[in-house]
Amino acid sequence: LELSEESEVLKESEGGEEQESIPTELPSQESDNPTSIPPVDLPTRLVDPDDLDYLGAFCLPETGDELGWGYSGYAMTYYPQGDPQGSDDGFQGSLFVLGHDQSQVVGEISIPAPVISESKNPTELPTAVMLQPFNDIRGGMFEYLEVPRAGLAYLPPQDAQTTGKLYFCWGQHFQFEREPSHGWSDLDLSAPNPAGLWYVGEYTNYITNDYLFEIPQAWADTYTPGLRLATGRFRDGHWGGLGPALLAIGPYNEGNPPPPGSTLQQVTPLLLYGEHVDGNPEIDISGGHQMDTYSEPDEWSGGAWLTAGDKSAVILVGTKAIGRSWYGFSNGVEFPISGDEDEEYPEVPPWPHDDRGWWSEDISAQILFFDPSELGSVARGEIETWEPQPYAVMKLDDTLFDPGFDYERAKRFLVGAADFDRENGLLYIVERRADENDYSIIHVFRVEP
Repeated sequence: LELSEESEVLKESEGGEEQESIPTELPSQESDNPTSIPPVDLPTRLVDPDDLDYLGAFCLPETGDELGWGYSGYAMTYYPQGDPQGSDDGFQGSLFVLGHDQSQVVGEISIPAPVISESKNPTELPTAVMLQPFNDIRGGMFEYLEVPRAGLAYLPPQDAQTTGKLYFCWGQHFQFEREPSHGWSDLDLSAPNPAGLWYVGEYTNYITNDYLFEIPQAWADTYTPGLRLATGRFRDGHWGGLGPALLAIGPYNEGNPPPPGSTLQQVTPLLLYGEHVDGNPEIDISGGHQMDTYSEPDEWSGGAWLTAGDKSAVILVGTKAIGRSWYGFSNGVEFPISGDEDEEYPEVPPWPHDDRGWWSEDISAQILFFDPSELGSVARGEIETWEPQPYAVMKLDDTLFDPGFDYERAKRFLVGAADFDRENGLLYIVERRADENDYSIIHVFRVEP
């Protein structure tokens, strides 16, 4: 493939080294839309599951707090400048991690070099150090949340946002009315100075207020100028569509900070398996637009944007329903949901099968891989929000310490949040309730270029 003069100039400006990733098609002078071709510096290949090298895991530190790291890890973000005095072991930076589901407080921890435990024994793992103790970074902005959902994402200074911020979002299982959900805080957990809350456009909370992660600068410059944050949610059942949702936002464009109660106007959908209807808390699924392998009991709880050399991928991690699925009770008893008044309602089974909801025969911890260029086509309106499909799936069950259901412990979801250290190519994934004390551990993968 011959390089255009523009590409030759780019090559010279970067020290004369030939670039590995060049476009397979170059815009002609007659092109009506030359910007539709990704620039040379965007990755052109896809991260494959085989590119993820498992390095091991580590434990969270003891806090002496009854509501500490038990039932934790539903939200997490990597902070590159964290733990500056830490050891030079290749695992620089720190992690801000959400604690117990009931307390919804955030702590900052160090990142020890992970260890692979062949016996799946947490006592064989290294333990992180608490760098900042737990604190509620929300400043009383949220009332009690039933079955909470949450996201965290560090973002360095951006335009009007003159300092690095810890972005957050919170929601809950039922949200019949649209509510403000997003905000930011400072990195000092003892004085978080939270700002918000903001609505995400006119979108229902069922697709906005769970996972949060950074969008790489080059991709955002190409497809979503000024929008460096990805936010989204998967809601079990079908209220949030027939698959996970993802939108690009940039709150810093609309104030430092945007006023409390304001609606973010700059929102670009990247993924939505259904159609949004203003004022409707549910996504319209009448068109049948569905993600491949979608099942109602699924839970996609974390996400990250991977880059490694000339490869990239958008990933979502979570718990995949396996086999037959139904609404009802974990012992297989179905509960009618058609609304037909003549249907008979079953008796509630005895413990531990008395929790009503979406269930399946089995579960698997998995990673879904999406093509960033397809999400770019969605952002530009070239394809519909439901057209991208996962190009690969990676199962995590062999790396987990406690896979599968545990009905007596009411354990039905396997993993929580994820985040990515872009400089060092390290992917962090939380395994929730990984031991008999319901503490989380953090698994580490290196994404090889």
